[in-house]
This record gives sequence, C-alpha cells and structure tokens, in this order.
Amino acid sequence: MKRVSIYLKIRVLGAVETAEGNSIISRIMRVAQRTFHDEEGRPHAFTWRTIQTWYSLFNKGGVEMLENRPRKDKGKHRKVNPEMILEAVEQALPAFRKERYNKTMIYRHCLEKGLFAPRACSRTHFMRLVKEYDLLKPASESPSKLREAFSKRYANQMWQLDTMSGPYVANGKTKTQTKLIAFIDDASRVITHGEFFLSENTGDLVTAMKSAFHKRGVPETLYVDNGAIYTCAEINQICARVGTLLCHTPVRDGAAKGKIERFFRTVRDNFLLRELDLSSLRKLNDQFRVWVEEEYNAAVHGTLKMKPVDRFALDLKRVRFLEPLAFNEELFYFEEDRCVRKDNTFQVQSVRYEAPRGLAGLKIQVRFNRANPTRLAVFYKNERMGEATVLDLYANDRASTRTVNQETTP
Repeated sequence: MKRVSIYLKIRVLGAVETAEGNSIISRIMRVAQRTFHDEEGRPHAFTWRTIQTWYSLFNKGGVEMLENRPRKDKGKHRKVNPEMILEAVEQALPAFRKERYNKTMIYRHCLEKGLFAPRACSRTHFMRLVKEYDLLKPASESPSKLREAFSKRYANQMWQLDTMSGPYVANGKTKTQTKLIAFIDDASRVITHGEFFLSENTGDLVTAMKSAFHKRGVPETLYVDNGAIYTCAEINQICARVGTLLCHTPVRDGAAKGKIERFFRTVRDNFLLRELDLSSLRKLNDQFRVWVEEEYNAAVHGTLKMKPVDRFALDLKRVRFLEPLAFNEELFYFEEDRCVRKDNTFQVQSVRYEAPRGLAGLKIQVRFNRANPTRLAVFYKNERMGEATVLDLYANDRASTRTVNQETTP
C-alpha cells in the first residue's frame, strides 16, 4: 500500500479545522465522509480513526510528526533468521540424494521433521532466504569475498565473541557436552574471558559477558555472528546500556571472525589434548582459566612479537571499566515495558507486583533476570525508582484495617 504524502495529510487536517460541527470528533466524522485527491489526481478516502490519529500527532509535535517514518524492523527477519534456516537445511540435506531435491522438497521435509513451524517461516519466506543467502550451496561454493588482514589500533576497540563445542563432563549420572563462550580483544589478542557451560543459551551468554566486562573493561564494539543467542533482546539491551556497539558478521561468513576461530583451534590442539579432570564443570573451568592466564595470555604472540597481556597493558589508560555502582547487576537484566494499574500493581510472568509509590497509571520499564526474576528494578523515564515487591493482598488488608481502627479510636 502506497503511503500518503504529508501534503495530503495537511489538506485533510485543514478540512477538519473548517468543517462544521460542535466538537472535534464531529468535525472529523464529517471530513471522513469526503474524498480527497492527491498530487497525481488519484482519489483517497480515509476513516475517522486515521484522521483522528493524524490530528493527535499534529497537535503533539507539528508537521514533523506527520512524516512517514520507515519501520523499525525494516530489513530484519522478525520470526526466523538466516542462521536458523541454515541449521534446518543442513539437517534436512542428508535425507536426499545429491542433486535430487529442490527447495520445495527441503521445505516440506523441514516441516515434517519439526525443524521449524509453518507460522514461523512460510514457504515464500523460506524460498527468499535460501535464494538470498545461497543456503543450499556448500560454503566452499559460495561467492568468494575480498578479505584483507586488519587489526584495531587500541585495546578494547573491538572484541570478537563466539561459541565452541567442548568436551563432555560429568553432570549427575550422565555426561553432557559443554559449550565454550570466549571473547578475544582484536588489538592485543588477550582472551578477556572464556568459560565452559552445560548449554548455549542467553543466560549463559549474559553470565559470560558480565565476567568479561568486569575483568577487562567495556569494549567499544562487540563482533558476533547471527546465532540466536547473539541477536536476542537481552544482548542488545546490555550493549546499549554500557555503550557498546553490537555488530554482526555476514551470514555463513565464519572467517570474518578469524581471530576467535584461530583461538578455538589453539584450544583444540593445545588445551583439550591434555589429561583433563572432567569430573565436573567447575574443575574444567578452573583448568581452563589457569591455561588462559598463565600460558596463552602470558606467551609471546607470533604476530605481535610480545605477550598479549603486555600489549593490553599498553592501552590500560584508554580502557573504560564499569563504574563501581551498587546496581551494576541490573545492567545485565532483561527489560520490558509495563503499565501500572490504578491500584499501583503490574504483572510479570503471571505474578503481580507492587510498584514504588507514585507510579499508578504510568508506563514504566522493569528490569529483571528472566531465568530467575527474584529482583525487579523499576525505572521511569530512565530514572531508577526502586524495586518492586510481590503483591500481598492480605498484608494490604491488615494495613487498611489498622488505619480504620486508628481513625475511629477516640
């Protein structure tokens, strides 16, 4: 649908001002019955709700509020991303003989195996993603990209972040494969933080980011791929709060993060080939931490001709650390908007909470750990208002009773 020009909107609002009627609503209703012609002579009719919206925007911010703005999610994939479709395609291809399949067959097979739901990715959307990113071609056959060796000038100008599959460790009565989440500084090659987890989810990534930022400061840019955990709301919110620019590599372009990929090869060839104690995740991380700090970061790097930790120290005055504030933990929380009811309560994950005083009827921002929402910090217009408490109806009732008794006591 073609957007309405701002000139036509102004003409419609001008008609509202001169229309007959005792109220603004009656005048808008009368104008909604008329037909207007644009600059090219094409007729247009608008509903009274549309005209009312334009009228409210104009009164709020003038002509600028009437300008057509691009969608915030333009160019983004709202339900599935190319990385998710690529994983589904790679799981589906082994079921077909080479050169004896097409896009439709792959799409149907993905639906049958439950690799994604029809509502998450329609056939048309699937075809478009496969064509745009050449997902049915092996990576070796993808068009070659021009690559040039590069390095940032100063420490913490850019970190590269990625995940690697690790060894199996004892997890109760079974063994679970671990995932290594690691950060490397582009300029100094320092491993700012690396940690093994029993899974690869958003909570694990947030935990790793928290440790990295406290240990080595805040990077100006964080370079990641298009995996699900690297495009989630929490990561974008954390980077925005601490002032880090989150950048994503092109799809199917793992070589773009060459430094972290090279480190993972060193981990496989050096650390994982040792006799490791895999009786628990904690022991594995203790051994990995010693190896990183005492061997990798403290060994002369072939390209730098000096130790990564010494190269990082040269720019220590430029490194920006998190300020020692009491509420730094909340920088790493998930944030959602909530509308406070007239009784000063709101709801999060089916639990009702009481907001700090004076927020009834207002729109607030609530920060909490989505995996364990025990603490809810309440913000209003970027100002911290306090913490919310779980609603206790009986305690509130007793408080009301005490108030009544005090008022009736002579």
